[in-house]
Amino acid sequence: MCVSRLRSRQPGTPVRARLFCFPYAGVGGSVYRLWPNGLPASLEVCTVQLPGREQRLREPAKTSIVELVRELVPAFQPFLDLPFVMFGHSMGAVLASEVTRALADAGNPLPQHLFVSGRRPPHITGSESPMHGLDDPAFVAELNRRYRGIPAEVLEQPDLMALFIPILRADLTALETYLPARRAPLSCPITAFGGLDDCLTPREHLEAWKGDTTGPCNVRMYPGDHFYLNTQRSRLLADITATLEPMLVEPSSLWRARA
Repeated sequence: MCVSRLRSRQPGTPVRARLFCFPYAGVGGSVYRLWPNGLPASLEVCTVQLPGREQRLREPAKTSIVELVRELVPAFQPFLDLPFVMFGHSMGAVLASEVTRALADAGNPLPQHLFVSGRRPPHITGSESPMHGLDDPAFVAELNRRYRGIPAEVLEQPDLMALFIPILRADLTALETYLPARRAPLSCPITAFGGLDDCLTPREHLEAWKGDTTGPCNVRMYPGDHFYLNTQRSRLLADITATLEPMLVEPSSLWRARA
Protein backbone atom coordinates (compact mmCIF):
# COMPACT_ATOMS: atom_id res chain seq x y z
CA MET A 1 0.00 0.00 0.00
CA CYS A 2 1.35 3.43 -0.95
CA VAL A 3 -1.14 5.56 1.01
CA SER A 4 -1.53 5.37 4.80
CA ARG A 5 -3.92 7.05 7.21
CA LEU A 6 -2.51 8.90 10.20
CA ARG A 7 -4.48 8.51 13.42
CA SER A 8 -6.64 11.50 14.30
CA ARG A 9 -6.36 13.07 17.74
CA GLN A 10 -10.18 12.77 17.93
CA PRO A 11 -10.95 9.36 16.40
CA GLY A 12 -14.71 9.68 16.97
CA THR A 13 -15.08 12.80 14.82
CA PRO A 14 -16.67 12.18 11.39
CA VAL A 15 -14.19 12.59 8.55
CA ARG A 16 -15.39 15.06 5.92
CA ALA A 17 -12.31 15.29 3.72
CA ARG A 18 -8.81 13.88 3.23
CA LEU A 19 -5.45 15.60 2.94
CA PHE A 20 -2.85 13.58 1.01
CA CYS A 21 0.72 14.55 1.95
CA PHE A 22 3.64 13.80 -0.37
CA PRO A 23 7.13 13.70 1.22
CA TYR A 24 10.19 15.52 -0.01
CA ALA A 25 13.31 13.77 -1.29
CA GLY A 26 14.98 11.23 0.96
CA VAL A 27 12.23 10.87 3.57
CA GLY A 28 9.10 8.82 4.14
CA GLY A 29 5.53 9.61 5.00
CA SER A 30 6.26 9.76 8.73
CA VAL A 31 7.67 13.26 8.22
CA TYR A 32 4.01 14.34 8.48
CA ARG A 33 3.27 12.33 11.64
CA LEU A 34 2.62 15.46 13.76
CA TRP A 35 0.29 17.12 11.27
CA PRO A 36 -2.99 15.64 12.58
CA ASN A 37 -2.38 17.45 15.88
CA GLY A 38 -2.48 20.81 14.12
CA LEU A 39 -5.41 20.20 11.79
CA PRO A 40 -9.16 19.71 12.32
CA ALA A 41 -10.11 16.16 13.27
CA SER A 42 -12.65 16.18 10.42
CA LEU A 43 -9.72 16.31 7.98
CA GLU A 44 -8.08 12.90 7.70
CA VAL A 45 -4.36 13.14 6.99
CA CYS A 46 -3.08 10.44 4.63
CA THR A 47 0.60 10.10 3.81
CA VAL A 48 2.11 8.86 0.59
CA GLN A 49 4.84 6.27 1.14
CA LEU A 50 7.38 5.90 -1.67
CA PRO A 51 9.45 2.75 -2.23
CA GLY A 52 12.85 2.50 -0.59
CA ARG A 53 12.01 3.96 2.81
CA GLU A 54 10.34 3.10 6.13
CA GLN A 55 7.95 0.13 5.72
CA ARG A 56 8.93 -0.07 2.03
CA LEU A 57 12.66 -0.07 2.77
CA ARG A 58 13.26 -3.41 1.04
CA GLU A 59 11.86 -2.14 -2.25
CA PRO A 60 14.24 -0.35 -4.64
CA ALA A 61 13.75 3.39 -4.81
CA LYS A 62 12.50 4.54 -8.19
CA THR A 63 14.41 7.02 -10.33
CA SER A 64 11.52 8.24 -12.48
CA ILE A 65 8.66 10.61 -11.69
CA VAL A 66 6.63 8.92 -14.42
CA GLU A 67 7.06 5.51 -12.77
CA LEU A 68 6.20 6.87 -9.34
CA VAL A 69 3.03 8.51 -10.60
CA ARG A 70 2.04 5.36 -12.49
CA GLU A 71 2.34 3.36 -9.25
CA LEU A 72 0.58 5.91 -7.07
CA VAL A 73 -2.57 6.48 -9.11
CA PRO A 74 -4.15 3.03 -8.44
CA ALA A 75 -3.29 3.32 -4.74
CA PHE A 76 -5.46 6.44 -4.48
CA GLN A 77 -8.62 4.79 -5.80
CA PRO A 78 -9.94 3.45 -2.43
CA PHE A 79 -9.55 6.92 -0.87
CA LEU A 80 -11.54 9.01 -3.36
CA ASP A 81 -14.96 8.53 -1.78
CA LEU A 82 -14.56 11.83 0.11
CA PRO A 83 -13.50 15.32 -0.96
CA PHE A 84 -9.73 15.51 -0.95
CA VAL A 85 -6.83 17.93 -1.21
CA MET A 86 -3.14 17.46 -1.98
CA PHE A 87 -0.02 18.82 -0.27
CA GLY A 88 3.55 18.25 -1.42
CA HIS A 89 6.85 19.85 -0.48
CA SER A 90 9.79 20.09 -2.90
CA MET A 91 9.86 16.76 -4.79
CA GLY A 92 6.50 16.12 -3.15
CA ALA A 93 5.07 19.21 -4.87
CA VAL A 94 5.97 17.73 -8.25
CA LEU A 95 4.40 14.40 -7.33
CA ALA A 96 1.27 16.03 -5.92
CA SER A 97 0.70 18.04 -9.08
CA GLU A 98 1.46 15.14 -11.41
CA VAL A 99 -0.72 12.67 -9.52
CA THR A 100 -3.50 15.27 -9.66
CA ARG A 101 -3.18 15.37 -13.45
CA ALA A 102 -3.00 11.59 -13.76
CA LEU A 103 -6.07 11.07 -11.58
CA ALA A 104 -8.03 13.54 -13.69
CA ASP A 105 -6.83 11.87 -16.90
CA ALA A 106 -8.17 8.57 -15.53
CA GLY A 107 -11.63 10.09 -15.03
CA ASN A 108 -11.37 10.87 -11.33
CA PRO A 109 -12.39 14.21 -9.79
CA LEU A 110 -9.77 16.87 -9.15
CA PRO A 111 -8.78 17.72 -5.59
CA GLN A 112 -10.64 20.57 -3.98
CA HIS A 113 -7.29 22.29 -3.50
CA LEU A 114 -3.67 21.68 -4.48
CA PHE A 115 -1.05 22.90 -2.02
CA VAL A 116 2.50 23.02 -3.39
CA SER A 117 5.53 24.00 -1.36
CA GLY A 118 9.19 24.78 -1.95
CA ARG A 119 9.21 23.96 -5.66
CA ARG A 120 8.59 25.53 -9.05
CA PRO A 121 6.15 23.94 -11.55
CA PRO A 122 7.61 20.81 -13.19
CA HIS A 123 7.89 22.32 -16.68
CA ILE A 124 10.15 25.18 -15.52
CA THR A 125 13.89 24.56 -15.38
CA GLY A 126 16.02 25.72 -12.47
CA SER A 127 19.37 27.50 -12.52
CA GLU A 128 21.31 24.85 -10.58
CA SER A 129 23.24 22.14 -12.45
CA PRO A 130 22.17 18.49 -11.93
CA MET A 131 23.82 16.80 -8.96
CA HIS A 132 22.49 13.23 -9.07
CA GLY A 133 25.56 11.98 -11.00
CA LEU A 134 28.17 13.27 -8.56
CA ASP A 135 30.25 10.83 -6.51
CA ASP A 136 29.12 10.33 -2.92
CA PRO A 137 31.31 12.95 -1.15
CA ALA A 138 30.53 15.61 -3.77
CA PHE A 139 26.85 14.64 -3.79
CA VAL A 140 26.53 15.00 -0.01
CA ALA A 141 28.46 18.30 0.01
CA GLU A 142 26.33 19.78 -2.76
CA LEU A 143 23.13 18.54 -1.15
CA ASN A 144 24.01 20.28 2.09
CA ARG A 145 25.07 23.43 0.28
CA ARG A 146 21.73 23.70 -1.49
CA TYR A 147 19.28 22.35 1.05
CA ARG A 148 21.06 22.00 4.41
CA GLY A 149 18.86 18.98 4.77
CA ILE A 150 21.02 16.22 6.30
CA PRO A 151 21.16 16.38 10.11
CA ALA A 152 24.66 16.38 11.63
CA GLU A 153 23.88 13.24 13.62
CA VAL A 154 23.15 11.40 10.36
CA LEU A 155 26.26 12.72 8.62
CA GLU A 156 28.37 11.35 11.46
CA GLN A 157 27.05 7.78 11.13
CA PRO A 158 28.40 5.90 8.07
CA ASP A 159 25.80 3.12 8.37
CA LEU A 160 22.94 5.60 8.21
CA MET A 161 24.52 7.47 5.32
CA ALA A 162 24.93 4.20 3.44
CA LEU A 163 21.14 3.80 3.62
CA PHE A 164 20.32 7.44 3.07
CA ILE A 165 22.49 8.33 0.05
CA PRO A 166 20.99 5.79 -2.43
CA ILE A 167 17.45 6.96 -1.60
CA LEU A 168 18.41 10.61 -1.99
CA ARG A 169 20.28 9.92 -5.21
CA ALA A 170 17.29 8.05 -6.65
CA ASP A 171 14.94 10.88 -5.69
CA LEU A 172 17.21 13.57 -7.11
CA THR A 173 17.60 11.53 -10.30
CA ALA A 174 13.82 11.38 -10.66
CA LEU A 175 13.47 15.08 -9.98
CA GLU A 176 16.34 16.36 -12.11
CA THR A 177 15.55 14.24 -15.16
CA TYR A 178 11.86 15.16 -15.27
CA LEU A 179 10.96 18.10 -17.49
CA PRO A 180 7.51 17.69 -19.04
CA ALA A 181 6.16 20.00 -21.68
CA ARG A 182 3.80 22.65 -20.46
CA ARG A 183 0.29 21.21 -20.26
CA ALA A 184 -3.17 22.72 -20.15
CA PRO A 185 -3.82 24.29 -16.74
CA LEU A 186 -5.77 22.51 -14.05
CA SER A 187 -9.04 23.96 -12.82
CA CYS A 188 -8.58 23.40 -9.08
CA PRO A 189 -7.33 26.22 -6.81
CA ILE A 190 -3.62 26.21 -6.00
CA THR A 191 -1.75 27.66 -3.06
CA ALA A 192 2.04 27.83 -3.29
CA PHE A 193 4.03 28.05 -0.04
CA GLY A 194 7.68 28.92 0.40
CA GLY A 195 10.41 30.12 2.75
CA LEU A 196 11.62 33.71 2.52
CA ASP A 197 15.24 32.54 2.72
CA ASP A 198 14.92 29.63 0.27
CA CYS A 199 17.31 30.75 -2.48
CA LEU A 200 16.45 27.70 -4.63
CA THR A 201 12.74 28.55 -4.71
CA PRO A 202 12.35 32.32 -4.85
CA ARG A 203 8.93 33.92 -4.91
CA GLU A 204 8.89 34.12 -8.72
CA HIS A 205 9.09 30.31 -8.88
CA LEU A 206 6.06 30.08 -6.64
CA GLU A 207 4.22 32.76 -8.62
CA ALA A 208 4.73 30.58 -11.73
CA TRP A 209 2.13 28.14 -10.38
CA LYS A 210 -0.51 30.71 -11.38
CA GLY A 211 -0.05 29.48 -14.94
CA ASP A 212 -0.93 25.93 -13.89
CA THR A 213 -4.56 26.63 -12.99
CA THR A 214 -7.54 28.49 -14.38
CA GLY A 215 -8.73 28.86 -10.79
CA PRO A 216 -7.37 31.09 -8.05
CA CYS A 217 -3.72 30.76 -7.06
CA ASN A 218 -2.25 32.32 -3.93
CA VAL A 219 1.37 32.55 -2.80
CA ARG A 220 2.27 32.59 0.89
CA MET A 221 5.77 33.05 2.27
CA TYR A 222 7.07 32.22 5.75
CA PRO A 223 10.28 32.99 7.64
CA GLY A 224 12.83 30.28 7.03
CA ASP A 225 14.76 28.39 4.37
CA HIS A 226 13.82 25.42 2.21
CA PHE A 227 12.60 23.51 5.27
CA TYR A 228 10.49 26.35 6.67
CA LEU A 229 7.58 23.87 6.99
CA ASN A 230 9.30 22.31 10.01
CA THR A 231 10.01 25.54 11.89
CA GLN A 232 6.75 27.21 10.82
CA ARG A 233 4.50 24.16 11.04
CA SER A 234 1.87 25.76 13.28
CA ARG A 235 1.44 28.77 10.99
CA LEU A 236 1.39 26.62 7.89
CA LEU A 237 -1.27 24.27 9.27
CA ALA A 238 -3.35 27.22 10.46
CA ASP A 239 -3.31 28.64 6.92
CA ILE A 240 -4.25 25.26 5.43
CA THR A 241 -7.10 24.96 7.94
CA ALA A 242 -8.42 28.43 7.10
CA THR A 243 -8.33 27.64 3.39
CA LEU A 244 -10.19 24.36 3.81
CA GLU A 245 -12.74 25.47 6.40
CA PRO A 246 -15.69 25.75 3.93
CA MET A 247 -15.29 22.18 2.68
CA LEU A 248 -15.02 20.80 6.20
CA VAL A 249 -18.48 22.03 7.19
CA GLU A 250 -20.28 21.00 3.99
CA PRO A 251 -21.87 17.53 4.00
CA SER A 252 -19.63 15.09 2.14
CA SER A 253 -22.70 13.37 0.64
CA LEU A 254 -22.65 16.06 -2.05
CA TRP A 255 -19.14 15.06 -3.15
CA ARG A 256 -19.81 12.41 -5.78
CA ALA A 257 -22.88 14.16 -7.15
CA ARG A 258 -20.92 17.37 -7.69
CA ALA A 259 -17.71 15.67 -8.85
